[in-house]
Amino acid sequence: MDVEPFCSGYLHLKPKEASLVDLILLLFSSEFKRQRFVDCPERHNYRSFGYRWLIFISVIAQKVLFSLRKPMATVGYVLELWINLLSSNGGFFMLLINGLKGKLVKPDRSSATFTSVVGNTDRRVELDSHIKPNNDRRYYASLSLMAAKFSYENKAFINNIVKNHWNMEFLGFYRFWNDYEKLFSTQAFLFQEKRVDPNVIVVAFRGTEPFDAIAWCTDVDISWYEIQNVGKIHSGFMKALGLQKNRGWPKEIDLENEHPFAYYSIRQMLRETLQNNKEAKFILTGHSLGAALAILFVFVLVFHEESWLLERLEGVYTFGQPRVGDKQFGEFMENNLNKYEVNYRRYVYCNDIVPRLPYDDSSLLFKHFGPCFYYNSFYQGKVTKEEPNKNYFSLLWALPKYVNAVWELIRGFILPYIEGPDYREGWFLRFFRVIGLVIPGLSAHGPQDYDNATRLGSLTSPLQAQDLIR
Repeated sequence: MDVEPFCSGYLHLKPKEASLVDLILLLFSSEFKRQRFVDCPERHNYRSFGYRWLIFISVIAQKVLFSLRKPMATVGYVLELWINLLSSNGGFFMLLINGLKGKLVKPDRSSATFTSVVGNTDRRVELDSHIKPNNDRRYYASLSLMAAKFSYENKAFINNIVKNHWNMEFLGFYRFWNDYEKLFSTQAFLFQEKRVDPNVIVVAFRGTEPFDAIAWCTDVDISWYEIQNVGKIHSGFMKALGLQKNRGWPKEIDLENEHPFAYYSIRQMLRETLQNNKEAKFILTGHSLGAALAILFVFVLVFHEESWLLERLEGVYTFGQPRVGDKQFGEFMENNLNKYEVNYRRYVYCNDIVPRLPYDDSSLLFKHFGPCFYYNSFYQGKVTKEEPNKNYFSLLWALPKYVNAVWELIRGFILPYIEGPDYREGWFLRFFRVIGLVIPGLSAHGPQDYDNATRLGSLTSPLQAQDLIR
């Protein structure tokens, strides 16, 4: 059994150790201590069939994803290479011509022109010229979304966009160590916007890559750690942020003699940068998994009583964020967000499936907290405590979700004629929309609609947002 001295309780699923027989027995037995793939103290012996069923589904999903890790990685590699081969040669016909002439332009994966699969769903690189810094309350949300979107790209690409398109200062691109997975799985970049007063440093965490099966395992894993007086927190997200094996969250670690961990390394960068600029503030942002890391970064700052940094935190802007903890954790975070006057905005677009995971029900107990800035497929927004159809799977919402997926596909052809060429959707995004006809809510998780929401979206009542934040 794993030793976890830093927490008061935990549930740790180990899918690699689960056989089919083990999984079947789980459904008929509530004795967790007899299940070798479920590590959980005896006092957390849940007898609910619903809870065991969720564990069953989580383990099955992780085993399937793990078995598909190589084919998924291969498909992603080939797809990304093909997309960039087309763009490097000017389209399909020029690709044929260049191939016949022996002048085929081969894309370089580390170059400033190579774009990821995520980047090809929304190819806009310029900030919205209609949203001005300093005098438009939408600016930080729009800037954060663009940063979250580009967190999926390589260093050269991001550096070029920040410096040459946005005229901002690029501070660095980093990959961080996961002490449990024993690999560099977490990615983030930092830049500084000097046109606003005070200056703002933006920290953008990368989300789940579409063809990274191990990252998807983190998303579907329902394991948690319980911290006394704080609550239960999703363990996979904490591990990606820099949780120390058998040590938890020590306030300080030896940064020079250990692997770079996301939380500790970024905190040190912020300490040094903000010390040199007494008025500057910073923003945390991310999409999908990156959104979870952004808000959990705030938790660890609170846990370590980093009041000085928390007072310099302008806001946290997350897009398509999954749930990260239980009700007690949510209350803990809301109290501290209010205490330090942190502007936390959790953006959810329409039927996006990821913000509706892990489940919020009487068995699993995961809960969102803070205001939800929800936008429908017409980019009409409202501020609420929870997005509609909070757990995604519902017979009442099944037909509306499919109808909406059809509308999103049609809308892609109409929007450019209404709003201009910046809203034209490429062939790859349209292909993604077609997949959304089969699994509605999957294509809604991409950055395109979140980008459109920050550019075109309007809230029914700005005062409503302030009321919820307070």
